[in-house]
Amino acid sequence: MSWQRTPPDHVIVIFGANGDLSRRKLLPALFHLHCEGLMPRRYRIIGNSRSELSDDGFRNLAREAIERFSGLGPDDERFGEFAETLSYVSHDFRPDDTDPLHSALDRAEREVGGEPRRLFYLAVPPTAFPTITEALGKCGITQRCRVVFEKPFGTDLESFRELDRLVHSVLEEDQVYRIDHFLGKEAVQNILALRFANGMFEPIWNRNYIDHVQIDVPEEIDVGRRAGFYEQTGALRDMLVTHLFQVLAFVAMEPPASLDPEPLMDERDKVFDVMAQMTPDDIVRGQYDGYREAEGVAPDSTTETFVAARVCLENWRWKDVPFYLRTGKGMAEKRSAVTLAFRSPPMRMFPDFVDPRRFAPNHLTFELGPHDGVVLAFLAKKPGPSIELGRAHMEFRYTSAFGDLIGDYERLIHDAMIGDRTLFSRGDGIEAAWKVVQPVLDDPGPLYVYPRGSWGPDAIDRLIAPRQWHFPVSRSHAFEPVERSDR
Repeated sequence: MSWQRTPPDHVIVIFGANGDLSRRKLLPALFHLHCEGLMPRRYRIIGNSRSELSDDGFRNLAREAIERFSGLGPDDERFGEFAETLSYVSHDFRPDDTDPLHSALDRAEREVGGEPRRLFYLAVPPTAFPTITEALGKCGITQRCRVVFEKPFGTDLESFRELDRLVHSVLEEDQVYRIDHFLGKEAVQNILALRFANGMFEPIWNRNYIDHVQIDVPEEIDVGRRAGFYEQTGALRDMLVTHLFQVLAFVAMEPPASLDPEPLMDERDKVFDVMAQMTPDDIVRGQYDGYREAEGVAPDSTTETFVAARVCLENWRWKDVPFYLRTGKGMAEKRSAVTLAFRSPPMRMFPDFVDPRRFAPNHLTFELGPHDGVVLAFLAKKPGPSIELGRAHMEFRYTSAFGDLIGDYERLIHDAMIGDRTLFSRGDGIEAAWKVVQPVLDDPGPLYVYPRGSWGPDAIDRLIAPRQWHFPVSRSHAFEPVERSDR
């Protein structure tokens, strides 16, 4: 596995180093890699933002972040080693003012020695991508560098193309790492392993045996302090075109010639080429009750905090097999899963058992978190003199089988340092995805209000009918959706 390799010497620059993403994910991930011996032998980390902060202040911020958000406690000795690599530049890095960061980079490279590689991580709002990218080119520090862009990469087809042109005016494609942390999840990668390494699954991975596929990423938390960002983005741009589409591609792709980066990325991106363009009838948009009261949200906001979608693939393998995608904030629980629902047998020997109001029992579920694993649900005979069926399941759990998992950000940061782009998104695939959703961006359809702690608007049942959502069977709140007319 690529994450077992030691990266070359590096200087890492985190733009937006005091922000939420840096504190929750990046700094804990880098410390975890340090503790596991997966960082370069010699490296430095430079934090950057406009906020005033000293080197020691940044080290304190890192310690607090690791204590709060990492499963690892900051062992004094190991954190002391890690802290020595940290420095900070308070500076608004832009094309007409690059000297402070450039000087800090030169200083860090002299400390490392030789010609270390450079990794620039843009943990900033997408609106800042063009300015920072142009500044990197202006000050001439793109040699030996790779640049990690967080999602979303663009907000529609036109903005994607504009950003892509700018990025490629400064960087070569092999320097561009468009990150989607869902692709770093072991459970997502296990979809490939289960399917292609086991002869029992690939023969039935098609329209002849699979009725439909569901991809669910509900979140309990609301938008919190990210309301200002979320108001400009929404669930469709923030989650559907990124996380859920990328997971769909892993499920639906054709077998690659090998697991090398280019063949795998080629097959993954071909999935977007065969997606039918979506229409307003293919989505349900929702907004949780109280969203408009959050700071930074317009009082008449039509931004969706929930989206469910029906996606169809126009190819031989998946023709007439709908993919149902669902994600939202303020929902009943946090639980991410991919479920393949198999077709019913052509003749029913046990007709009395089937309840059309319930989700069919013959399905395979990949749990993507928080309890990563695979669950196979089926019917079995109950003990007794008569043939009576009951629901049964078999489970595989990663932690019980293999121990602790490497985190998604750890995996992807490590891959970026060693130059492995397998689990990153390619520009042509993202462009094709924006083409699929552009019609619903132009005409998004109605917006429904749903209560926090629910599973979204009731309109999602009409979207999937006559099928049922995998979870839950019943909602914690019974209600009728209220359609907003202020579109």
